[in-house]
This record gives sequence, structure tokens and C-alpha cells, in this order.
Amino acid sequence: MSENPQNDESLADAFRQLGENLVQTLRTAWDTPERKKLQQEVEESLVDLSATVKNELNSFNESPTGQRLKADMEDLRERVRSGETEAQVRQEILKAIQLVNTELEKTASRLKRTEVQDSTPEPPSTPES
Repeated sequence: MSENPQNDESLADAFRQLGENLVQTLRTAWDTPERKKLQQEVEESLVDLSATVKNELNSFNESPTGQRLKADMEDLRERVRSGETEAQVRQEILKAIQLVNTELEKTASRLKRTEVQDSTPEPPSTPES
């Protein structure tokens, strides 16, 4: 065990007292009128903010821009649901692939022509006198 049990008890007592004092200080601070007033101000401000945001959203929803955005979203939702968007994407991908294939065929054809020209023997040159 310890050589000095009285010091161990004093240390334990000191920590226990520190904990009790911390708890008491926190309770006292929590119960102050200033903290309660601050909490009330924050709660009221949050309620006001919520009401303001709600009003602005309602105003935006009723505005021409809001109505246009709503209609655009509905249109997009319907196109996705009906498969129209999928069909358009497929069509655009198909066009792109066909364009790439056409260009590759042209390039291959040019390369073949160049290869044929390079492999054709040149006519013998006539000696000049």
C-alpha cells in the first residue's frame, strides 16, 4: 500500500471537492438570469428566422421565377418518368458513336491510299545525256 495513507485520502478528498465545486459552478451559471435571457433570445430568433424563411419560400413559389422553376422540375420529372430523356440520351450517344465511326473510316481509307502509293514502285528514271 501507500507509505502515506493520509496524503492519499487528502488527494482523493481534494478531487472529490473539485468535482463538487465544478458541478455547483456549472449549475449556478446555468441558472443565471443572463443565461436564461440569452436562451430565450436565441429561441425567439430561431422562430423569427424560421418564419422569415417560410415567408420567403412562399413568396418565391408564387413568383414567376418560382412558377417557372416548378414547371421545369415537373417537366423534367415527367420526361424521366416517360423515358423521353433516356431516349434522347441514347439518340445523342448513337449520333456521337456514328460520327466517330465515320471519321475513323475516313482516316483508315486515307491511310490505305497512302500505303498503296508508298508501295507502288516508281518508274525507272531515264538517264540524262
